[in-house]
Amino acid sequence: MLAQKKELAKAQRELKLKDEECERLSKVRDQLGQELEELTASLFEEAHKMVREANVKQATAKKQLKEAHGKIDALQAEVAALKSILSTSPTSPTKELQPGGKARFNKGHVRNKSTSSAMGGSTMDLNVMQPIVKKSKEVDLTLYQEFKVWKEEPLMDRTSTFLKRMYQEDICPCLTFPKNELAAAVLEAVENNTLSIEPAGLQPVRFVKALAVECEGPKKCALSGQIKTCKHRIKLGDSSNYYYISPCCTFRITSIRLVKQQDVDQMFWEVMQLRKEMSRAKLGFFKEEL
Repeated sequence: MLAQKKELAKAQRELKLKDEECERLSKVRDQLGQELEELTASLFEEAHKMVREANVKQATAKKQLKEAHGKIDALQAEVAALKSILSTSPTSPTKELQPGGKARFNKGHVRNKSTSSAMGGSTMDLNVMQPIVKKSKEVDLTLYQEFKVWKEEPLMDRTSTFLKRMYQEDICPCLTFPKNELAAAVLEAVENNTLSIEPAGLQPVRFVKALAVECEGPKKCALSGQIKTCKHRIKLGDSSNYYYISPCCTFRITSIRLVKQQDVDQMFWEVMQLRKEMSRAKLGFFKEEL
């Protein structure tokens, strides 16, 4: 009987030790799980930060390239004008100077002056200096006044005349796609600044709780429904779904963006430039990265 009591006490001590070990391992597991969640969140944040920085650098490079092309066009126009001036002859095309400075006329009947001028018009036109074409712009007073009223209290409220015009004429037409339901979700994500866009070949972060669902595929645009090679994909808010989109749809989405706070006139013209890009994008014109 005494031996059985000793065995029972020993078994109870071992069971208590095992319970303590299980409790310790459970705490370690919970701590590792928390650290894993924090690491996953940190990696997601870092990945989005890298994508945002890459997009900013890309936009800056495009702007600098556009400015450089503009300067090249202006220089080429100036060179063409100078060449035209240098090629203009100061002497009459119907006379040849003899030694001594005398002019020699060809024998034969004298042609009518007006007829001669008309026949030689095509030759003379080559020597006329071509005008230098300069890009100009003029403020639309109605648009400018609407913008100034909105700028005094810049709220993202569609009831303002300025934003109402932007939505009706530019934003909504630019974000109208055959896939209506997804297009509406894209517009909402753009308004809430919760839409993320990334290259289609970007691999997901290693530590992910649930695998993302890739809708359609890199050969079919999820917004237009057309068979296109999709170089980018989008994700809306906290959704785990990726949607592949064509270069044209990508340009239409990225042409809608916020402008930085600055001088009223500068901000107005930047908004007009964005409206110009949206107008071209909604008509199907876009810049594709090679």
